[in-house]
Parts: sequence; C-alpha cells; structure tokens
Amino acid sequence: MTTNVVAEASPRPDIAILDGSDLAFALSMGWRDFRRAPGIGLVFSAVYVLGGLFLAFISGGFVMQTVILALGFPLVAPFVAVGLYETSRRIESGAPLDLYQIFGVVWNEKNRQIPWVGAIIVFYFLFYSFFAHMLFALFMGLSVMTNVSSSWDVFLTANGLTMIAVELAVGAVLGFILFGLTVFSLPLLVDKEIDFMTAMLLSFEAVRENLAVMLLWAIVIAVYLVVSMIPAFLGLFVSLPVLGHATWHLYRRALIHPEDVAESSEIAASA
Repeated sequence: MTTNVVAEASPRPDIAILDGSDLAFALSMGWRDFRRAPGIGLVFSAVYVLGGLFLAFISGGFVMQTVILALGFPLVAPFVAVGLYETSRRIESGAPLDLYQIFGVVWNEKNRQIPWVGAIIVFYFLFYSFFAHMLFALFMGLSVMTNVSSSWDVFLTANGLTMIAVELAVGAVLGFILFGLTVFSLPLLVDKEIDFMTAMLLSFEAVRENLAVMLLWAIVIAVYLVVSMIPAFLGLFVSLPVLGHATWHLYRRALIHPEDVAESSEIAASA
C-alpha cells in the first residue's frame, strides 16, 4: 500500500520595508549570480528568446516576433524563472550548481503551484488582448480601413492618438497589478510550501507596503527589457537571467521567513 505524503504548509512570512539600497543590492547580486553561473542563465534565457524567435520565423515578420514573445511570456516565463530562482537559491546555500538537478526542480514544479499562476497570467493576457481590441473598435471602428503595415497615418488622427493614450494608461495599470501579484509569489512558491492564492496576495501586499520602491523596480525592469530588445532581442540573453536572479534576492529581503531567521541564528551561535 502506498502512502501519499503531504508537505506541511510553511508559516506566513513577515513583510519587510524596502528602500533604494535593497534594489541596488538585488541588482548587484543578480549580476554576481549570473557571473557565477553564466551557462545556466544563458540556457534558461535561450528557452524564452530562441523559442520566440523560432515561432516568429515560421509565422513571419519582425512585428509577429514581438507579438509572439509577448503572448509567449505567460506560458514560458514562470518556468524559466523557476530555473533562475533555483540557481540563486543553490548559490546562496552553497549547493552544487548541477544543471540536471535544476531542470529536475523545474520539471517537478508542474505538480506544484506554479502552473496555477501561469494559468492566471494567461487569462490576464487574454483579457487585456480582448480589452485592447474593444478599445480599437470603440475609437477606430468608423475609420476608413487602412493597412497599418504600410501606413501609420490612421494612428496619428485624434481618435488614433486618444486610443493609444488610453491603451497605454490601462495597460500600465493592469501591468503593474500583475507585477504586484507575481513579483514575489513566484520565488515564494519555489522556496516554500504555500498555496498560489496566498502567495499572490502576499506578493501584492508586499508591493503595496513598498509602493514607491516597487514602482521604481518595475521601471528598472522595463528599462532593462526595452534596452535589451533593441539589438534584435539579443540583450535578453543577459538581462533575463540578471533580472531573474535579482528578483530572487529582492524577494529574500522583502519576505522574512521566521524559520530562516531561526536557522541563521542557530548557525551563527554554533560558529
């Protein structure tokens, strides 16, 4: 007879107050971890970048490449992030950086909570896609049909500019809400035994308690990614693993786990 072993749920972590120095620390540690394991970082970033480029190639065009990378994010990014978080966790604990074992951790996440977060992100993206199409119909539905691949004049009209402004504003708000729900929940789900809803609510609460700092962090991520996309998306090979490692270290500062503090105290006392 087999017995199913259910992992005991981790205690609720405490939320710390962050400042700009924590962001600088996270970025410096992100670069450190990438330099410690550049091959692993490149492997996981390649899954995202090369996969998107391949799909764009077979579907045709640079514009389609951008769209597919954006839509592919919710399906691929959580599992890419797991590999980067696990690498940082191993560097932090002194565990061996075995790529086979790290891939094993990523594979095992399919039976844990990460897929639920991925499903919510997919739903979120689909909702925004529907909303964007609705706005386009609302503002541009009565306009003369134009091939936007050869002429952008339709977007330079009053209706076109208004539509762009509204979509950017709504997209920024929805994007930051999604950022708040996932920025700490993904590393938390990798690190501890906790359900995905609790993890996402904790992440959002931590962002709310550190709103100014996390707004700055969101801007830093956006700038990194935009700059990385300029040379045919090749910069993502470096920026994705650096930001992934940095997010792990920011999570470790934002959410304080009582059992980790107790363990650190015991190690210090025995040293």
